[in-house]
This record gives sequence, structure tokens and C-alpha cells, in this order.
Amino acid sequence: MTKIITMDPHALHVFRNFYPALGGRFQVYHYSEILAGLIKEGKVRPGRLEGRVTYHDPCYLGRHNKIYGAPRRILKAIEGLELVEMRRNRENSFCCGGGGGNFFTDILGRLSPRPSKIRFEEATVTGATILAVACPLCAKMLTDACKEQGEAASLEVMDLAEVVGRSMGISPP
Repeated sequence: MTKIITMDPHALHVFRNFYPALGGRFQVYHYSEILAGLIKEGKVRPGRLEGRVTYHDPCYLGRHNKIYGAPRRILKAIEGLELVEMRRNRENSFCCGGGGGNFFTDILGRLSPRPSKIRFEEATVTGATILAVACPLCAKMLTDACKEQGEAASLEVMDLAEVVGRSMGISPP
């Protein structure tokens, strides 16, 4: 059977839940599921990273596909990193706004309060220094909210794989 690994929870959702009705016969995984498995098998060995991290559950990874454990297992596997949950998490997580078309709010004028800004503030309240994400749309929306804070931003938005890489001394180009 063909396997598909995607970084995008929206693609995961479509391939996993709609393509079978159209004859698509394949196994579909979000990369966090694969990475968590590789860590468990000892094929990927996260290093050490001091600090606190909070994790944002993407709508299409969490609520729509019930993938909550893999991202958290990845973060918990990093020695020295403390996972702190936001008040709204897992099935009660708050959307970043990216999947609902809020990319286009700049065209229409800034709406206030925007979902990405609300979610970034919820992450800030945890006292974390890293806001980990597992979706390219969430990364974009929450990074933009972080940039609006300027130098006052107290946390960095990072993809799960970037957090693991940093713990191993690997930096993105």
C-alpha cells in the first residue's frame, strides 16, 4: 500500500478522510506521527534544550483527526524542555485563523481581535519561551502575530521538527 507523509494537517485530512471514497487506497501520516515513532525506536535521538515550550494544536490535526499525543511525545522526549499546556488545548484548542481564510484580513483591513493574536497571547500567558506548531498555516499566522509584538515578544514560534533539530544542535539554513 502506498504511504503518504505530510507536514500539512489539511492535506492529511483530505487524503485520509475523503480520498478513500474516490478510490484512493493509501496510508496517510502526519510527520509528527512518524517522528514520534522514530524517537521511540531510538532512530532519532533528541538532545537537550533548556526552557519551557507550549504546543498549539492545529484544528485539522487535533479536532478533525484526533492526533494529540504524537506532538506532545516529541516535545517530552527532549531533555530539559518543560511542556506547559495552554488553557485551551487538545479538542478545546483555539484556532489560529489560518484555515478559515484569515490570511486575507490584510486585504480587508486588520480585524481586531484576530484569532492569531488571541492565540499568541494565550501562549504567552504560559510563560513558555517556545510556541511549538505542527502546521505551516499555524506557523505563518502565529509568527505574524509574534512579529506584531516586536521586541516585546517573549516567545519564539517554531515547528516541532525545528525544536527537535535545535535540541540536536541543528539549525535551519
